[in-house]
Amino acid sequence: MTQSPTNAALTRFRLLAVLCGVNLLLLIFGYMPAKYAFDAIESNKWLIFIPIAHGYLYIVYILTVLQIGVQRKMTFIAILALIAAGTIPFASFVAERKVVKKYA
Repeated sequence: MTQSPTNAALTRFRLLAVLCGVNLLLLIFGYMPAKYAFDAIESNKWLIFIPIAHGYLYIVYILTVLQIGVQRKMTFIAILALIAAGTIPFASFVAERKVVKKYA
């Protein structure tokens, strides 16, 4: 069974909001302290995946927010708020719940 394009965009938004939120928490509470407080990045090069993954995920998150914003005829301020939610820890989780509650 296939989903309608608007439901697919909503599902994609839910997934990306959670992924971006978790990755942002890893970035802020894992990578940044390891890099600046403990100077541990030189010995743990594998940690570089965290900021790179966040960058790519955030770009796809923005595109998904724009798609769902246009499909659901959201205001420009609401779209900007959803985009900003991807940069504030825990905000993407709150935004995801509010959008799903309103548009699902």
